[in-house]
Amino acid sequence: MTPSSTLTFKKLVRYFIQAVAGKENEFTSGSIRKAIFMLSIPMILEMMMESIFAIVDIAYVSQVSVNAVATIGLTESVITLVYAVAIGLSMAATAVVARRIGGKDVQGAKEAAVQAIALGVLVSGIVGVIGFLYAKEILALMGAEPDLIAEGFGYTRLLFGGNITILLLFLINAIFRGAGNASIAMWTLVLSNGLNIILDPIFIFGWGPIPEYGVMGAAIATNIGRGTAVLFQLAILFFGWSAIQIKFKDMVLRVAVMLNLIKVSLGGIAQFLIGTSSWVFLMRMISEFGSEVLAGYTIAIRVMLFTLMPSWGMSNAAATLVGQNLGAKQPERAETSVWKTGKYNAYFMGVVSIIYLLFAYDIVGWFNENPVVIENGGLCLQIIALGYIFYAYGMVVTQAFNGAGDTGTPTKINLVAFWMFQLPFAYVAAITFELGAMGVFIAITAAEVLLAIISIVWFKKGNWKKVQV
Repeated sequence: MTPSSTLTFKKLVRYFIQAVAGKENEFTSGSIRKAIFMLSIPMILEMMMESIFAIVDIAYVSQVSVNAVATIGLTESVITLVYAVAIGLSMAATAVVARRIGGKDVQGAKEAAVQAIALGVLVSGIVGVIGFLYAKEILALMGAEPDLIAEGFGYTRLLFGGNITILLLFLINAIFRGAGNASIAMWTLVLSNGLNIILDPIFIFGWGPIPEYGVMGAAIATNIGRGTAVLFQLAILFFGWSAIQIKFKDMVLRVAVMLNLIKVSLGGIAQFLIGTSSWVFLMRMISEFGSEVLAGYTIAIRVMLFTLMPSWGMSNAAATLVGQNLGAKQPERAETSVWKTGKYNAYFMGVVSIIYLLFAYDIVGWFNENPVVIENGGLCLQIIALGYIFYAYGMVVTQAFNGAGDTGTPTKINLVAFWMFQLPFAYVAAITFELGAMGVFIAITAAEVLLAIISIVWFKKGNWKKVQV
């Protein structure tokens, strides 16, 4: 190793330690490359932890039954509609908090954080009651067979009933990210998912005095792990271990701030609803081909999340950089940050796509030995991996719009890519041309490629720089 490379390596190690420790939370000056690195590292590690849990969770549940895996797939496809509100609020919270921090308005950032949390609690309470009471009906509506409903409705009931833990976890982490405290969001998920991984086998298979709950045990572990993490988040907010410290005097209803958040979040909610509702329809379409095909698809999606989550972490870094730099009246620096983040994301996703193309069937085989499950899961991974480089830029640019508070533009793009293109394409390919599940997989890839192309063209127009939040 040459002296210069040794120096570079030492610098990277030093930056890595600083990023994980959260030494910086203001990114409107200095090296853009360093800013991307300092924000991306904790966000990537945060999302990696989330994806590791998703993989471990499905590995445990796969040992229960094929129906158990299919139950998770159906439940999560529906509950993501609920998370549309959480994601929309998160987008708004990140955009507004980042803009206020970039403009040195800490009090404004605190007010936005309080109103966002209040809205999240209200929504999760309503959803929790409905989901808990109608879990069986939800699974039946998704096309689940009677034996699957009988085995899995407990999981669905508990996941909906405890949705406040998941909703607040993501929402408060979005506040931390907007404030530049990405490392706190990372450590929160380390706690949450670490507990989930430890508790999963205990509640799924039983241990000591704890009975065997089967797939329902996965929901119990999730609620305990994420609920603990939410308490940790609230302690950080109230005791001032982040850029934002909330005091009891801040906990008041501020109608103007709340209405502004709702206005910004509506685009994010619509944006995510369009995307997730299309996944619900795709899942419903896949269920027509049987539980084994559905299980293969579910495993493939969980494996994909393992690599999409780190990529999403880099995209979140772009959102924070855009928000803070627009707040500091530096739109050109914001744009440069987006293109550089997209390039680094594309490098990462390109490597991952090669791995999936070569080893897709082996990877799915780690989770289930059923040949039909492996065949469909492997095919899904390979087809979707073909568009990974497009996904890389599409995710970064979409989050850049959201970071600017321009949630309406990605909503329109999602409407075109998913509802007007993906769903009709999937139906025609899978049903009319009898390609089966493969037709759905092709539709997913084609839609994501289309989304990336439209997003890039629209981003270059620069209208997002003029948005006020």
